[in-house]
Order: sequence, then C-alpha cells, then structure tokens
Amino acid sequence: MADIEIIPIPTRILTEKDDIVESISKYAGDKITENDLVCVAESVVAITQGQFVRPEELKISSLAALCCRFIPDYGSLASPHGMQALMDREGEWRVAFALFCGFLARLIGIRGLFYKWGGEQAALIDDVTGTMPPFDKCIVYGPDKPDEVAESIKKKTGAFAAMVADVNDLKRSRVVGVSRGLNGELASNLLLDNPFGNASQKTPICVIKNYKAYQEAKG
Repeated sequence: MADIEIIPIPTRILTEKDDIVESISKYAGDKITENDLVCVAESVVAITQGQFVRPEELKISSLAALCCRFIPDYGSLASPHGMQALMDREGEWRVAFALFCGFLARLIGIRGLFYKWGGEQAALIDDVTGTMPPFDKCIVYGPDKPDEVAESIKKKTGAFAAMVADVNDLKRSRVVGVSRGLNGELASNLLLDNPFGNASQKTPICVIKNYKAYQEAKG
C-alpha cells in the first residue's frame, strides 16, 4: 500500500461569486489523480453558495436571546445572532423545543439530542469569527446539498472521491458530504489535525494522495 500524503492547496479568498467545483479544478486540478481524495472545508462551500447572513440583517427575538444562554460559550449558537440565524432557518419553536428536550436529556446522561432534533443547521452554523475574513463578520450556514457537491468535484477532477468536511483545531472532524463509494468516517479521521487553513493560510482545500489504496487496504 502506498503511503498517503495530505497536501493543502492554497487559493485566493473564495466568495459567493465563485463556483467551488471550478475553483477546486483551477487550483488543485494538476495535483489530483484517480487515486486521490479531494477534501474541502464546508464553510467555504457554503460561502460560494451564498449561504451566509450578516448579523445586522437579523432581527433578534426575545426567544433567541433566551435560548442562546443555554449553549456553552464556545458554541456558534451561544450568541443571540447565531441562535436567531438557526431559528430563521429551522423554525423558532422547533429549535426551542429541541433545546428544552436536549437540556432534560443531559440531566440523565444523554447528549446530542439538541443537534439531532434542532434541524440540520444546528450543527453546521459558524458564528462571526468562525471562518475566514472577510466572512468572519458573517454567520455562515452549512452548505446546500453537500453530497451532490462532492460528487460534482469527483467527476470534474477525476479523483477517486471527494468529501466536504467540518474540521476544527479541537481535534474534531465531521463528514458533511461525500461522493459515492467513499468511507467518510475513515477519511475524516485523517483530517483530525486540521490541514485546512481558512484564514491567512487560504488553504480551504486539501488533496489526500493515494487514498484509494488506503481505503481498499482498510477494507
């Protein structure tokens, strides 16, 4: 089995005027083979889809102001703006109900119900400062149809597979979207050291060389 190698790909700042598939082909196309896995940060995919809102565009409800107090300080939903952005997408009473049930469940040792019941965006929203400038002044939603995006990247670049991932510096790597045939859990474990750089590094894309052989060897 060939050794894998993770190669971060530098780009300029990508915006809602860019097509993420075309951008990956432009910046990484000459580095990708049929044996490789292409990974892209979910926040950048979302930005190129226009999936963001500026805090000043939100009207904060009293319910959002109350609910955000029950989120840990490090969470993207801990601010009134982050919580309101979620409520605008998923419905305020759905979010409030999920938060209440999640709080009760935690009292008996069950975790994660809020993010399970609060809607798809509950686990995906990045609050201000959560992504690259100039979008660090925006609240960024999760990307739309990430599996389809991954499949389009795979076809455009000729890669073995593609993945949209949510990775941070706290050793958390989560699959958001995958192309067909990819073992997402296996692939996400390779990103725990967060090879993405969405700020000054401008490396929101990475290529995992020889991933095909790695997945086949792992069964």
